[in-house]
Amino acid sequence: MTTTAIPETYRNAVIAHIMVDGAAVAIDFYTKAFGAEELFRIDGPDGRIVHAEVSIQGSTIMLGDAEGPLFSAPTTVGGTTVGLHVFVDDVDALAQQAVAAGAELLQPPADQFHGDRTTMLRDPYGHVWIFLTHLEDLTPGEIARRARELFL
Repeated sequence: MTTTAIPETYRNAVIAHIMVDGAAVAIDFYTKAFGAEELFRIDGPDGRIVHAEVSIQGSTIMLGDAEGPLFSAPTTVGGTTVGLHVFVDDVDALAQQAVAAGAELLQPPADQFHGDRTTMLRDPYGHVWIFLTHLEDLTPGEIARRARELFL
């Protein structure tokens, strides 16, 4: 077996590593809401999850139980500064599934000027997710032109 410096799973990506209070329950939520598949987990001696990874539409995300002061869950600090973007096959179906599982709908699915249909959701752990279904290929110039028409 050959070892590479950057595993293929993580090539060309920044991998989000989110912290939550109750990672085991969060994994169950992500499975029901977003169709996540648990890849693996490392349980700590106290029952908390030290590290876990799930896949959502082929995108890997790392998660674990929050342990201050280094890592805090968004619910303990009044929100998050990060939006997690994931492209999916059917953003409308995913939004319905996620809301039924307990996600908060922040923005219903809608076609956007950048050529994607998007929805925004907040999970019960305070993380904001932006799910997208790609509709059309656009040049950066066309996206900028559409944005100017929309926002100016």
